[in-house]
Amino acid sequence: MYSIIIPCYKSSETIQRVVECTIEEMKNLGKTELEFVLVNDCSPDNRKTWRKLNEIADKYPFVKIIDLAKNVGQHNAVMAGLRHAAGDVIISMDDDMQTNPKELVKMFAAFDEGYDVVYGYYMEKKQTTFRKFGAWFNQMTVHCFLKKPKDIISSSFWIMRKYVRDEIIHYTGAYTYLLGLILRTTNNIKSVEVKHYEREVGSSGYTLKALIKLWSNITGFTSKPLHIIMNLGYFVAGISFISALVVFIRKICNPSIFIGWSSIIISIWFSLGILLISLGLIGEYLGRLYLKVNEQPQYVIREKRNVEGEE
Repeated sequence: MYSIIIPCYKSSETIQRVVECTIEEMKNLGKTELEFVLVNDCSPDNRKTWRKLNEIADKYPFVKIIDLAKNVGQHNAVMAGLRHAAGDVIISMDDDMQTNPKELVKMFAAFDEGYDVVYGYYMEKKQTTFRKFGAWFNQMTVHCFLKKPKDIISSSFWIMRKYVRDEIIHYTGAYTYLLGLILRTTNNIKSVEVKHYEREVGSSGYTLKALIKLWSNITGFTSKPLHIIMNLGYFVAGISFISALVVFIRKICNPSIFIGWSSIIISIWFSLGILLISLGLIGEYLGRLYLKVNEQPQYVIREKRNVEGEE
């Protein structure tokens, strides 16, 4: 069976077309045993998206629908879908037709070669410059912190095997980062170039705040930022020591030299900035540990249909 997970956010005008186009394309590929897991991430649209999901579930009994009580972000919504997916192969895509089902044929061609996870990536993205920069910065950060191979380009459009799903759903933290979970499960990953289609309706649900929050979730899968801060501290301390030594020697050699207050103030503010950044980063780690101990949930399900229980 193939499970298609689609997190939904204000997608009442597009989600039915996504489902029906996906059914058609999967039939064309000879893959007819399907189920959908549609997760409404508490869309702020007066329940329009949830009503549309109910209409789809009425029409197609193999469509599972889940309504989350709070907005928890795309990655946590996907985790909710993964826990309710029964398929041997799991597919994730967006709810707006930008990850077009027509591109699945390319991804399955690679998947059938034996890869555990196949990402569809876009050379030409139909996104704003802001979103493109955010995606690029995210990829560079993951490469640096999580040792992601440079030839792996992630996206929200992917196919994975059941054993990968079975492993990553053990993660119960509130700060989910799917690529981090996948990378610590398998290295047998491939990225395939696919076409990124224009958004037909509405605009992206990602804001600057949401992108920063998603990027910060990387800290839950690496301690490298702490190492960088520590090394930066050593560097600043070394520079400060050398500078103080130079000033001291110059003063001995020429007692008439006036030591300027400006250089002292600049040094203090620079050191203070590094200190505050360090404390903030440590606080982020400690805060997440505190929330983990207190078992902050990834998501809370308000209602679900065509779902017997978590798989």
